[in-house]
Amino acid sequence: MSAAQDPGLRITPVDALLDVPRRIVARGLPPGPASVAATLQHPDGSLWRSQAEFEVGADGTLDLDAQAPASGDWNVADAMATVWSMRRETPPTAPELSEETAPLEIMLELTAGTLRLQGTFVQRYEGAGIGRTELAGQVVGTLYTPATPGPHPAIVVFNGSGGGIPRQRAALYAAHGYLALALGYFKAPGRPDHISETPLEYFQQALQWLRRTHAPRRGFVAVTGQSRGGELALLLGARFPELVDAVIAYVPSSVVHGTLRAGRPGQAPDGPVWTWQGQPLPNVWQDNPRADWAAFLQAPADGTPVRQEPAFHTPLAHAPSVAAARIPVERIAGPVMLVSGTDDGFWPSTHYAELVAATLHAHGHAWAIEHVRCQDAGHAIGLPHVPTTLIAKPHPVAGLVLSGGGSASANARANRASWTAVQRFLREATA
Repeated sequence: MSAAQDPGLRITPVDALLDVPRRIVARGLPPGPASVAATLQHPDGSLWRSQAEFEVGADGTLDLDAQAPASGDWNVADAMATVWSMRRETPPTAPELSEETAPLEIMLELTAGTLRLQGTFVQRYEGAGIGRTELAGQVVGTLYTPATPGPHPAIVVFNGSGGGIPRQRAALYAAHGYLALALGYFKAPGRPDHISETPLEYFQQALQWLRRTHAPRRGFVAVTGQSRGGELALLLGARFPELVDAVIAYVPSSVVHGTLRAGRPGQAPDGPVWTWQGQPLPNVWQDNPRADWAAFLQAPADGTPVRQEPAFHTPLAHAPSVAAARIPVERIAGPVMLVSGTDDGFWPSTHYAELVAATLHAHGHAWAIEHVRCQDAGHAIGLPHVPTTLIAKPHPVAGLVLSGGGSASANARANRASWTAVQRFLREATA
């Protein structure tokens, strides 16, 4: 066998940002069956694994981007399926690290006959030279600064009804050249444990602080959030158009909701979430005669994950309640990107996004309006090239197991497509 045909497994690049797809090619293999397994020992202590079976042709080459498996955890030609199709085999031992930014090391093993090849690649949230500053007091969160000289355009990142500080997304934005503030507003140090009665003044102060202290390039500040954070991003763009230059809303709502599952213990799910000048913003569930909580309140005895999305259509049937709770998105003074999943099990994000886009168009919105409609995807749309198999999981506050909808493959496609679209959207917005 010549040197060119010596068996080898090549992964390129070996060490790069999380959103960089990898090329995985093996050569010099014996024709016939081959198996590829990927393992991730996550920094939070959980163990993840995927495996698939292939048929190697006469040329002895296996290119994971060119050949689909014959069987296994994925069924498409996609090298990154080794990651997104991973199943969690053991739970976290340090769950507080699940949303942290430590590198992820993926170990690959390929077996073909008696041949065994191994390789490793590293996915990073934080690029080289990224600065990280923990914030406490008036503004709570983590500020990431790019490695390149400033000033930089800025983006403020929110979590949804799970609370906490969204460091992973903010770090990756910083790696792409944005001053990124991962802002905590509940379930974060120094902040309340629940979403109940969160004052919009807190976000106003954070936006003012960011502009005053860091002087973003050309004064540009975008906001982005997921789920309740998507609702919040639209709400802030509408409430503070002088402070927000662009909105990116992942799986958002077009109306203000109640506390749902993130409120204080014993609080009704239609309790107030957002306040302004000490007064609660009306939410679509309050005193709504058409609201039907049945799908929301179900608790199957056999532990079947709850798909609560049907409940969220019911309050929309009462026009006065919708009018009172509607987010006045026509006040946003900048481009808007909406990301939704057509099989969202949490709430009807595609319907909500369509309502937002229609309102903007009807009011002759002077900036770009984009809706990334992710076919067959669920609620958990976010960063690319991460495991997407946990379709059902406990709500971070309530603990009830909810189905987010979608499938692993559809959610993985949505992650990649939406992240690519968002990066292009921001480049155009800041040009």
